[in-house]
Amino acid sequence: MTDSLFFDSDCISAFLWVGKEQILEQLYAGRIIIPKQVYEELSYPRISHLKARTDEMITKEKAYIETISIDTIEYRQYYKLTAEPEKGTAVIGKGEAAALVLAQNRNGILASNNLKDIGSYVNQYRIKHKTTGDILAEALKYGIITEEQGNLIWERMLSRRRKIGASSFSAYLQEKYA
Repeated sequence: MTDSLFFDSDCISAFLWVGKEQILEQLYAGRIIIPKQVYEELSYPRISHLKARTDEMITKEKAYIETISIDTIEYRQYYKLTAEPEKGTAVIGKGEAAALVLAQNRNGILASNNLKDIGSYVNQYRIKHKTTGDILAEALKYGIITEEQGNLIWERMLSRRRKIGASSFSAYLQEKYA
């Protein structure tokens, strides 16, 4: 697979909060795309350590920042999602919207855990999608982590208030692949 992954804040920060961004680097080096809006969210002063880890990935050319230019289809779609959604749909966050629009228009994969906000768009536009659990399952498949390590990482993510679904990595695997 060579598609780029367009990360929203919740998905990439799950790895950053627990110091496991190297899993992303091993799986997707050079294909990790961080929309500028997400980068700005990771730049808040109270979480400067997340920005520092992100900057290190960018310096090593494992990740890249992408912008949405004004006067483009991407910008019009982004604006619609963040300011003037279609009747019956909710406004979504800037980072989520940017990742979604970039993934859709650049034939990439959206990396997001927030299916409540973006699930209808993912289905409507048939956007390829991965969650933190999917990424950890892929890391297991390729021998980057063991299931036991996955459970420890999952537990740490949950302790950092990451909303990643199941109560453990093993439970996630059982739900997903049963």
